[in-house]
Amino acid sequence: MSDREMLQARMRELVSEDICLAFSGGVDSSLLLKVAADAAVETGKKVYAVTFDSRLHPSCDLEIAKRVAGELGGIHQVIEVDELEQEEIRMNPVNRCYLCKRHLFMSLKKLAGEYGISRILDGTNEDDMHVYRPGIQALKELGIISPLAELHITKDAVKQMAAEYGVSVASRPSTPCMATRLPYNTRIDYDVLDRIARGEAYLKRMLPGNVRLRLHGGIARLEVDRDSFTRLLDMGEEVVRRLKELGFTYVTLDMEGFRSGSMDVGIGKSS
Repeated sequence: MSDREMLQARMRELVSEDICLAFSGGVDSSLLLKVAADAAVETGKKVYAVTFDSRLHPSCDLEIAKRVAGELGGIHQVIEVDELEQEEIRMNPVNRCYLCKRHLFMSLKKLAGEYGISRILDGTNEDDMHVYRPGIQALKELGIISPLAELHITKDAVKQMAAEYGVSVASRPSTPCMATRLPYNTRIDYDVLDRIARGEAYLKRMLPGNVRLRLHGGIARLEVDRDSFTRLLDMGEEVVRRLKELGFTYVTLDMEGFRSGSMDVGIGKSS
């Protein structure tokens, strides 16, 4: 049985009841929404696509999620959250992802309970199980269902299936929590994150693919795909000027290029 057939079969099982899906508008949750919405046509059940309106994520994420939910089906809901209400999260500890996931999904469980829904899904995939993802432990503790991880479906397979289904965000780069731009044990400041977000938005208008602006004190460390190096260096003078206008003292290009989780160097993998 192919990955696609396994996912369709599993989703038909899950959508034998109403479900809530944590929906970011990224490729993983969008694939799940597409398959769940198709299953709901057969089962007659409701699929709630729930997006967190969070200041720790780029503001464009919510707009993209609204658009994609409209394209794929399901009932789109938005939960407003402020992770920094919790002092322990503000200090960006090594287990921040665990604390944040627990905070977010407790909110989602409360909403699901109001609808009488017991099945809550998220888009964790097989690849996420093999890198530092402390938030996965929170999902396990709260009983969140991760069909892609259950079926050992990788990110590459997700992208392929999403493209086959015609999902508009099939090739969209991931947009993780903005706190990943700061070293652990560095206080999270919304003003700083806003400057980082504006810097990344500027760079993304100029460059294709993945872009990260990681901040180390006054140093803005840029991670981009290797095939963007030449273009970035060609526009180097303009980039430096713009980023210094945003308050960054030094601007550097990371010669290793973009890699997910570069702030996790030296930290063990999630269990």
